[in-house]
Amino acid sequence: MKGLIFTYLLTYGGAAAALFNPFIGLLIYVAFAILRPESLWHWSVPEGNYSRIVAIGLLIGWALKGFGRWDFGRARPVVYALLGYMLWMIVSASVNQDRGGAWEFVEASAKIVLPFLAAMTLIRSLDQLQKLAWVIVVCQGYVAYEMNLAYYGGYNILAEQGFAGMDNNCMAIAMVTGAGLAFFLGLGETIRWRQLLAFACAALMTHCVLFSMSRGGMLALIIMGGLSFFLIPKRPAHYLAFALAVALGLRLAGPQVVERFSSTFADENQRDMSEQSRLSLWTSCWDAMLKQPLAGVGPRQWPRIATEYGFTPGKEGHSLWLQTGAEMGFPGLGFLLAFYLVCINRLRVFLRPGAAETAPWSAGVARAVIASLVGFMISAQFVSLPGLELPYYIVIVGAGILKLTATKRVADTEAASDAAADEQSLLAAAGVDGRSAPIISLST
Repeated sequence: MKGLIFTYLLTYGGAAAALFNPFIGLLIYVAFAILRPESLWHWSVPEGNYSRIVAIGLLIGWALKGFGRWDFGRARPVVYALLGYMLWMIVSASVNQDRGGAWEFVEASAKIVLPFLAAMTLIRSLDQLQKLAWVIVVCQGYVAYEMNLAYYGGYNILAEQGFAGMDNNCMAIAMVTGAGLAFFLGLGETIRWRQLLAFACAALMTHCVLFSMSRGGMLALIIMGGLSFFLIPKRPAHYLAFALAVALGLRLAGPQVVERFSSTFADENQRDMSEQSRLSLWTSCWDAMLKQPLAGVGPRQWPRIATEYGFTPGKEGHSLWLQTGAEMGFPGLGFLLAFYLVCINRLRVFLRPGAAETAPWSAGVARAVIASLVGFMISAQFVSLPGLELPYYIVIVGAGILKLTATKRVADTEAASDAAADEQSLLAAAGVDGRSAPIISLST
């Protein structure tokens, strides 16, 4: 009953509030995309259009606000890459014979792209980015909490049936992606209870990856952990937190998990059927890319042509990147890779010496986004899930930081917040509209 009340309050209350403040609608839309109320509380929440109702309120409120501010700053190439991916998807669906499912996938992708655009035009402050980051971490952490409860209760839901239509491999991707964000969010927090909450969410997500029995997820978690060691600020407290996280991960990984992960590196004669099938699928996807390098076979059409390569009907490519290339050609794959890689590359400016002192929150979250996206990109090589929404929302956090930073030098926004407020007051007193001024004070 609590889940039903929670869902209805957020749905209808959030949709109404979004008419006046569309950013509230965005936060609720992101929360629903992660929590999936119909699946999380399936015994009390009936099937419904909860996310759609919130999205309608968000889009109407966005329109009433004049569709926000379309000045993306240093995030411009990230936004353009996503738009290019969406447009090429439409081109691919148009030039290929529709065997069914292509335009449905275009519609489903639009439900991700439109909120992304709304977010990028509505975000005007670091406070909004902080709220978005916490919504992502807390919601993903709560899903991980429920999966852990079931696991310790005697039934491994994650490995046996997955969650909200996503199998164990797909959920492992989501958990790896969320764990990186949660860990670095905790490192950057100064309020103790928030720091503990972020670390607890990271631990729950990490454990989910381990008992999901997804070898791709485990490999991505290990690589993300190694990357995190180089990304953390070089301070004793941060090294201690990292060491405790590693120790906890080793403690949670039991013999069954170790045995499952070790099979990843078995020689050709010892590979299990799933691993051998995955390698065959990758080879076949690559062959399809070479045969139709521009438009591909069409969005969501690989499962329909898998039989041409000897696979059962409906077989997925088990690689987001290779299946995207097979379905939308090299241009479609290029746009999608650019969306993530450009964001990662441009956030590297926050890794420079001094960034943590001049803009501590921005630098910490930039590290979180880099770690999360690297973990996602590695684990996505082992499963096809182009509709997973979480990494898109994490890119919003990273691209939002880039948007609020107009130069390559890190701006001292947190320390200059009072000065900025005084500046706005002086401008107002002088009769000057200060709203067009940069949100972040720029260093010269």
